[in-house]
Amino acid sequence: MHIPDGFVAPQIYIPAYILDLLFVLYALRRFKSALQEKVIPYLASLSLFSFVISTLAIPLPGGTSVHGLGVAPISILFGYWVAFLSYSIILFLQATLLGEGGITTFPINSLLIALIGSLSAFYIHKVLRPMGESISLFVSGFGSTLLSALFLAITLGIHPYLFKDERGMPIYFPFDYSITLPALILPHIIVGFGEGLLNVLLVRKLKKRINYER
Repeated sequence: MHIPDGFVAPQIYIPAYILDLLFVLYALRRFKSALQEKVIPYLASLSLFSFVISTLAIPLPGGTSVHGLGVAPISILFGYWVAFLSYSIILFLQATLLGEGGITTFPINSLLIALIGSLSAFYIHKVLRPMGESISLFVSGFGSTLLSALFLAITLGIHPYLFKDERGMPIYFPFDYSITLPALILPHIIVGFGEGLLNVLLVRKLKKRINYER
């Protein structure tokens, strides 16, 4: 799911850098007030787990890859601003140390995976919670994965329409929605099921313990 360098136009990633920086600065303020020192080890452990599963990427046709996220349990247990900041750090480390994702495309990955994934997981769980804890946890893990994939597909797929050379050929990402939507959505349906089950197991296991530590 990480977008590499060269696929996104500067007309998109430069404004995205500004927007992402503003969100990161705000998330830093929320991070300091949202967590107690006793629960930091739990956040660190979940973040490390997310780093590992999101590093195991399988390349896909259409210029991207499929992998787990692990952002949903962080968002539900610690709040979406904490999850956004933690997962943005994960994406930055993967881009700089492992070459997964690009430096120019980092803010795109951060906004569309870390922010949208965190927000959607948190609010899907909140809205569906009256239907039962397990259902809301599963759907939040599943839904956050699919929404991140959808927005990434939209961002990539719009490039051939907006950015062309004098011959009408795409300058940056060459594939339109007929490629990006199925290439990202279909495999992430399978990933989403795994994310949903993982979210149920992790949150139910850790929730009481974290609330006790708080």
